[in-house]
Amino acid sequence: MSKGLRSWVRANWVDIANRRSDGSFPKCGRSKGEKRKNYPKCVPLAKAKSMSSGQRRAAVSRKKKAERKARKGKRPNYAKT
Repeated sequence: MSKGLRSWVRANWVDIANRRSDGSFPKCGRSKGEKRKNYPKCVPLAKAKSMSSGQRRAAVSRKKKAERKARKGKRPNYAKT
């Protein structure tokens, strides 16, 4: 394993699309039977904390738009995260 991959795996990934009522972010991934309102947008916790609320909304919006295009048969573009 390379150093870059190790640090990527160890990063604390959170879902910025589904904020909790206390203001924190849930972990990325779901437990069996867990339901969430929005489609997940996962980023490392450090990046999530450094983003403004507008930046988080824009990132989630880009992800939703890419998912809609993917469902229509087009390839999603995640490069703008």
